[in-house]
Amino acid sequence: VQLVESGGGSVQPGGSLNLSCVITGDTYGRGYVGWFRQTPGKEREVVASLDSDGTSEYADSVKGRFTISQGNAENTLYLQMNSLKSEDTAMYFCAARPPGTYPHLWFGYDHWGQGTQVTVS
Repeated sequence: VQLVESGGGSVQPGGSLNLSCVITGDTYGRGYVGWFRQTPGKEREVVASLDSDGTSEYADSVKGRFTISQGNAENTLYLQMNSLKSEDTAMYFCAARPPGTYPHLWFGYDHWGQGTQVTVS
């Protein structure tokens, strides 16, 4: 299984970015995926997640600004980020988890991408 993120970059506050994650290999079916972010010295935190029934969850800090979605072929995951703030600056990772794990806990995910940097300044 391989996950590869793209779409990161530098943007001014208030701007937008759309992150993509291409998933190759067999994961766990539709859903069971999420986006996380991490800054140096801090623990990795969930940004948004999808469950197998299509339910999405968001960190309070990004609600109303970020949208997670999965392509029809389920091998592509997206994170649309609008109204970006300086505090959104981080390395962003996509990840996949097995059934029975909690979508908001990073340690339940067992497949990770290498990350894409988002800088808002």
